[in-house]
Amino acid sequence: MNYNSFQRLMKNKYALSTVVTTLIILVISVLLASVVTYFAINVVSTRVQEESLSLSDAHIWLNPTASAGDPTYSQASVKVINTGGRDVVISKVTVRGQDNAWTSYTAAQGQTPASDPQFIVYAITNQPVQTDMSFLSGLTIPAADPASSSTVTPGSLSLTPDTFPNANKFAFNYAQTDLVLKSGYSALIYIVNPDSITVNDIGLTVSITLYTAQAMYYQECNVQAYSAPAVSVGS
Repeated sequence: MNYNSFQRLMKNKYALSTVVTTLIILVISVLLASVVTYFAINVVSTRVQEESLSLSDAHIWLNPTASAGDPTYSQASVKVINTGGRDVVISKVTVRGQDNAWTSYTAAQGQTPASDPQFIVYAITNQPVQTDMSFLSGLTIPAADPASSSTVTPGSLSLTPDTFPNANKFAFNYAQTDLVLKSGYSALIYIVNPDSITVNDIGLTVSITLYTAQAMYYQECNVQAYSAPAVSVGS
């Protein structure tokens, strides 16, 4: 092998080494970018995807035969299931964009019932709820400020089997503050006398929105006219 042949061989080896080095740099860059991308996606997914609420059975009723302000005049209901992997705090409930107070008991001292009967009642359960929500025709205004006691017994809500078939299965309470819904649990929420719902809204589409610290959950339904079930009279 003469000198020229040896020189050509060395040049070829150096040329091959340059190509391999470039490929190695490219592969390492792609691997590093993939690792960084995977880490970022994992962090974002861990922080965001776990909260998930499913809203169903939304209803808004208006009873044309009841007096405005009566607890059986207008009611809104929604079933909420926490399908995510973390507990959720429901901080606000709105109907048609109007905030609904957890309780707005404003009876004067020694006066019952309350002069402003807008309030929210709820039941939380970890059992499957297979029935639809129904109008609470026997609901009464709380005789005392719900905020003055920790809970109100289900019997004081006057829930009867004909108005809510599974009333004896769920313990309803008057809402006093934000609602905590554990992962996998369901909440049955009734909004009594939601703002801005009148007889002229029957047949219109109205929204019910729940707010948490990270998201808002939106459900629409038509305002229904409530009519009391027929009572059979024996001969």
